[in-house]
Amino acid sequence: MKTLAEAPKVRMRIGERLTESSGEHIAVTNPSTGGVLARVPRSTSDEIGQAVAAASAAFASWSRVPVVERARPFFAFATAIGKYADELARLVCSENGKALSDARAEVKRAMEVVEFACGMPSLMMGDSLEDIARDIDSQTIRQPLGVCAGITPFNFPAMVPLWMYPLAIAAGNTFVLKPSPLTPLSAMRLAELFYECGFPAGVLNVVHGERDAVEALITHPAVRAVSFVGSSAVARHVQALAVKHHKRVQALGGAKNHLIVMADGVNDATRDAVMSSAFGGAGQRCLAGSVIIGVGNAADALLPMLREACARLKIGDATDPATGMGPVISADAKARVERYIEEGVRTGAQLVLDGRAADVPRNGGTYIGPTIFDRVDPGAPLAREEIFGPVLTVLRAPDLDAAIDLANQAAYGNAASIFTASGGSARTFAGRIRAGMIGVNIGVAAPMAFFPFGGVKESIFGDVRIQGKDGVAFYTQQKVIISHW
Repeated sequence: MKTLAEAPKVRMRIGERLTESSGEHIAVTNPSTGGVLARVPRSTSDEIGQAVAAASAAFASWSRVPVVERARPFFAFATAIGKYADELARLVCSENGKALSDARAEVKRAMEVVEFACGMPSLMMGDSLEDIARDIDSQTIRQPLGVCAGITPFNFPAMVPLWMYPLAIAAGNTFVLKPSPLTPLSAMRLAELFYECGFPAGVLNVVHGERDAVEALITHPAVRAVSFVGSSAVARHVQALAVKHHKRVQALGGAKNHLIVMADGVNDATRDAVMSSAFGGAGQRCLAGSVIIGVGNAADALLPMLREACARLKIGDATDPATGMGPVISADAKARVERYIEEGVRTGAQLVLDGRAADVPRNGGTYIGPTIFDRVDPGAPLAREEIFGPVLTVLRAPDLDAAIDLANQAAYGNAASIFTASGGSARTFAGRIRAGMIGVNIGVAAPMAFFPFGGVKESIFGDVRIQGKDGVAFYTQQKVIISHW
């Protein structure tokens, strides 16, 4: 096992060069083993300024490349991601700890965003109308903004960066990416593949760091737009700082996603969907189903099924194909989850399954098993706060109206799902629930790349969502041209 001093340094990508930072370096660890994988820098303010300058210089020429030509290298980039998909998935496993099956799914979804960006010639098309008045025509066109910045989280180290820079760059912008210091390796490997596909130097730059790096990017006068995914507390700060400095901003925050299970929706497919939603990625997903609201006797029927499924779930090293759930990202994350469990027990919630007692490897990894609480007070932290770990809270409601009212009390509004055989129940739920992404008999309501991704309430700060036409709108500026000849 490497010591910190022996671990390789993660480099930055600034313009045409891969370069080492002169800043302090911190450890990137493997959550499955606790071993050190690499040393990632805290990029200095000068280095961040150099990355923005490289992006600014590249924008002058890249923005003038015809959109059809800008799109062509993205076909090669999507092909390269497919070619190296297994390598990328294993890299995600090593630095993030999610199971190999989850990592492979992440890489596939990342590739789909690149494929969507290949359609930029159509996506950037404007509108026109002849004779809006006598002898006057009007049209809209979309133009790139300039330098855009992206700040991404640890939980999807391959996918979330690709929510951002393919659309931004295909639209004619240039980009500076700052990945999570916990998981920088996937982002750097994707940047290598990106440049192997013929993109000019400077259109994509990668720096590293924590709060100082984020604020240096947001406040830099040459950065025009900021994309962020992370906790709501940080998203709120990012939005406020970006608005103060007159930047366009999209900041996606936290979640407390509710899964409403009707009595007619309890079956094996629902069990499997809840298991994937609650415990996939060790619950470290902004679309994780972290609260079940059982309607009528649905919870009584579903809970034994979930306990049995959890007993079969293998917890272990992320790269083992037999692993169903890997570790949480860090010792701090594990300790936070354990504090929530302790608080739930102390306040009288019924502990159906205790992840602290799970059969896990004793090799230095940060493992904790699936945990289920039943009959939780709807006002308790277990029911209201984002835990970001494999903890599932079960509430009870007498009918669908009461269940929807319970879910709508949440501060967050990222996603919500219903499990039912009734079209009427599904329609009522979809119309009344206050969430941005809605699932019907689907545990993870994740839209494909050509639909927008984002929530409401405390789950989003800024008005425009990520992906889809919203993503294109965010990274472009409309002009309206009114002509009289």
